[in-house]
Amino acid sequence: MNFISNYFQFKENNTNFKAEILGGITSFLTMAYILFVVPGILSQVGMSETSVFAATAIASAVGTFIMGAFAKFPTVLAPGMGLNAFFAFGVCFGMGIEWQTAMAAVLMSGLIFTVISITGIREMIIKAIPNNLKFAVTAGIGLFIAFIGLKNAGIIVGDESTYVALGDLSSKQVLLSIFGIVVMAVLMVRGVKTAIFLGLVVTVIGGVLIGVVDAPSAIIAMPPSVAPTFGAAVRHLGDLFNAKMMLVVFTFLFMDFFDTAGTLVAIGSKVGLIREDGSVKNGPRALLADSVATCVGAVFGTTNTTTCMESLSGISVGARTGFSSVVAAGCFIISLFFSPLLSVVTSGVTAPALIIVGSLLCTSLKEIEWDAPEIAIPSFLTIILMPLTYSIGEGIAFGFLAYVILMLAKGKRKEVHPIMYALGVLFLVYFIL
Repeated sequence: MNFISNYFQFKENNTNFKAEILGGITSFLTMAYILFVVPGILSQVGMSETSVFAATAIASAVGTFIMGAFAKFPTVLAPGMGLNAFFAFGVCFGMGIEWQTAMAAVLMSGLIFTVISITGIREMIIKAIPNNLKFAVTAGIGLFIAFIGLKNAGIIVGDESTYVALGDLSSKQVLLSIFGIVVMAVLMVRGVKTAIFLGLVVTVIGGVLIGVVDAPSAIIAMPPSVAPTFGAAVRHLGDLFNAKMMLVVFTFLFMDFFDTAGTLVAIGSKVGLIREDGSVKNGPRALLADSVATCVGAVFGTTNTTTCMESLSGISVGARTGFSSVVAAGCFIISLFFSPLLSVVTSGVTAPALIIVGSLLCTSLKEIEWDAPEIAIPSFLTIILMPLTYSIGEGIAFGFLAYVILMLAKGKRKEVHPIMYALGVLFLVYFIL
């Protein structure tokens, strides 16, 4: 016990075992919905739902443990909702790419992330891309996954005349999703930290009661096999050497990298891990934990594993050190024995979580400088084209290219980083080809 308290510096961080354990469990419960939502989404592209469940739990456990024990950061890692949606609906469905090749792109992005985390290139990349475009990407992802949630719920449907229209609100499946949205929203308004997880549970119970969700045949079972997905990413790395897949790899890398960096800064400021120069204490180690988790997850069969903002729920109840992350990692391991519950998590049940998370991501809209047209127009194109093209990558490409062109037109060429010029040329070539 003394070794643990000394290693994690409980006294210096004004914390104790009780607070850290409670914080770790709270962070896990806040993120537990990911264990069921991710397999539900990826099963739609032909992946084994139970295998993805196991891969998600393993990647989350490994990443969270490294984050706690090595980086000593009180955060939980799990596959990101935006990245997961982009994988399934943007890459596999939108671009017609097989899931095995898409998973290879996830692995490649993780390997590149690992290299830039070790070499220090990360600071250069962070400085190269304007904050306004980072905020725009976050908001665009929010609209994209909310759109997917509304579609999966049946709240909006395709229409030949108006492109989209309101779905059949008398349908039990649609009503169940609306019920889930209301429950989650009310719990969040009431300040419940585990709102999404509890909302998922209540929605499942409601679905069973009205007969649109079948009750599970069991609750506990031995961990499922990862054989259906394990190693597929490694075997398909050779499929990535073309312009289309390089854009996919870049998009995975971009989303994962800046999502993690932003989350670490936000959480670090809450627990006193931000230095005077604005850098994050143990930031390189935290980024390395994230990148290694993505590689592990891709090999086992799940999408980019990233640092989750929901970790703030654990911090709010007392977590201050990496020991809380070690506790949360243990919870992910235990969750491997609850795979039978996957059968009750249908698309109608997970849709409310997508919509609510999408709304949270859109809070970054307020940070964009809308008064400057050379900023507002590229930001708007980035945001709006993600859901309208059904592609996060193409939204980024249009927005970044527009930014370079308009900054040149404004006479601000010196304010554009060389990396942005390189990206602009890359995206222009991509569109031409």
